[in-house]
Amino acid sequence: MGHEQVEEFERRITAALDRIAKGIEPLGIAPDSSVAEEELARARAELEEERLAAAQLEERIKALHERQDHKIAVLEAQTAEQSAALTKLDAELQRLRASNEQLRASNGGALREANEQGVGEPHLINKAMLAELEACARRGPPTWPKTRQS
Repeated sequence: MGHEQVEEFERRITAALDRIAKGIEPLGIAPDSSVAEEELARARAELEEERLAAAQLEERIKALHERQDHKIAVLEAQTAEQSAALTKLDAELQRLRASNEQLRASNGGALREANEQGVGEPHLINKAMLAELEACARRGPPTWPKTRQS
């Protein structure tokens, strides 16, 4: 229940008590002030309880918003980290592809022809070996599949 609703209830209760008091006066009946005071005290106590409940709910909502904002910030940070990691992996993949293509070109064409002719060109061999070493270095240590032991 919002603060505005509590104020509205308080205003309505006060107006109703005023109307009751005004309605009794023309009839010549003196309102019992002790009964009216008890009613007013009870209404004020209920109003105070509602205000307290509303304040507690507002605090809970505030705490939930803070937790949610924190979780969103953490998720955004994780997303940024993963995006950066993905960009780095993509760049590495492109370098590996380029090294692989260079290796294929060196081994597939010119080096094979030079070897078939018996004319081994040192710069082509060096180029092929360098491309192969770069590809191996980028791949990292070999990973062997685990075998099941029966």
